[in-house]
Amino acid sequence: MTNTGEYTLPVGQLSLSGPVARPEPGTLPLRGDIAHIALANRYLVAAYVIPILREIGAAGAQLLLTPSDTAEVVATLEPGAGFEALDYAGDWCWGCCGPDGPTGYLHITQLA
Repeated sequence: MTNTGEYTLPVGQLSLSGPVARPEPGTLPLRGDIAHIALANRYLVAAYVIPILREIGAAGAQLLLTPSDTAEVVATLEPGAGFEALDYAGDWCWGCCGPDGPTGYLHITQLA
């Protein structure tokens, strides 16, 4: 799992035509309130976020479906792996391994 680098802002008018199926939780970096900027032409949300590129710390990390120590594990991330931080709340960071996922929460102490 690697970071894909920088993302560009979409140009022109963004629009959706018809219903869009929501992806399974833990897949795409999409919540009801925000989404990864790379998804702007596919999903409508209140805000799009350009990720902050981070790195997983020396102990590695488990990416969790919800911000809870007892949540389902989405993926296990190796030390030094790239991680795209999209939102911080308290001790948790919501982010992804790229715009195609996987996506989830981890403790901010697990970031380098």
